[in-house]
Amino acid sequence: MTENTPKVLIATVKPFSAEAKEAVVARLEGAGFRVEVLEKYPDESALLASIADAHAVICRSDKIHAGVLEAAKQLKLVVRAGAGFDNVDCATAKAKDVAVMNTPGQNSNAVAELAFGMMIYLCRGGFNGKPGTELRGKTLGIHALGNVGKNVLRLAKGFEMQVSAFDPFLDAAAIEALGAKPVDSAEALYASCEYVSLHIPNTPETKGSIGEKLLTSMPEGGTLVNTARAEVIDEAGLLAAMKARPDLRYISDIPPSTETRASLEADFAGRCFLTPKKMGAQTAEANYNAGMAAADQIIGFLKRGERVNVVN
Repeated sequence: MTENTPKVLIATVKPFSAEAKEAVVARLEGAGFRVEVLEKYPDESALLASIADAHAVICRSDKIHAGVLEAAKQLKLVVRAGAGFDNVDCATAKAKDVAVMNTPGQNSNAVAELAFGMMIYLCRGGFNGKPGTELRGKTLGIHALGNVGKNVLRLAKGFEMQVSAFDPFLDAAAIEALGAKPVDSAEALYASCEYVSLHIPNTPETKGSIGEKLLTSMPEGGTLVNTARAEVIDEAGLLAAMKARPDLRYISDIPPSTETRASLEADFAGRCFLTPKKMGAQTAEANYNAGMAAADQIIGFLKRGERVNVVN
């Protein structure tokens, strides 16, 4: 390979598993690309330097904002290895004729399994030896039936939970066909379910939409499970609801603000569980699936002009 060989940058502050990284690099090099791996980089300057001559980039939660795109003079494609892509400035990318893709569905089972792991941990009292409760027979509401929501529904059936769902983009017949009871609003979902598993994206419409009113409408012992996005939570409303209702519980692998995290962990011990970092996609299988999907989409785009999962 020479300096004229198209370059693919794998930029991951939060690295892929070693197996996934090796497989992705091998796939891209086998297709004739020059690959650079930038992991755990200390600051943005390293990203700016590495992306300057890249034709495509694979990222995870890395911020690909306007300044990064401005530095990427050769860039044609950004692939977010995962479903959410709000860390990429899609509008600026489009203005610069840079396509943005995601890899929906590749992390879905990992996220769904984590949601149930956290539910079990909390309903068993953090494994403190005291009697807890079971999930069987409890009501579960799924807020948005995308790829993750569908996997949550599949697992919930194994736990013999009673499942309802709300998704503004699916009609009642479609939800019933998937095996859940449809409800016609978020308000109805929260008011009728002991557990709600949250899977809505971060959009202008959903930002800060989950707050005190919805949470305090939940039945006794109501538990919100957030494996979606931090931005959809009204943090002041969450704290107010937890204070007003001593029976409410909150589980998340999405780090809230430092101040909110401190309040949740200090004031609501035993009713709140937060993972140290975002963990939904952190399995070897999810890393491999998302990374390989990203590699294949780059190969298809740069070699054959294929536009798979373009989001801008």
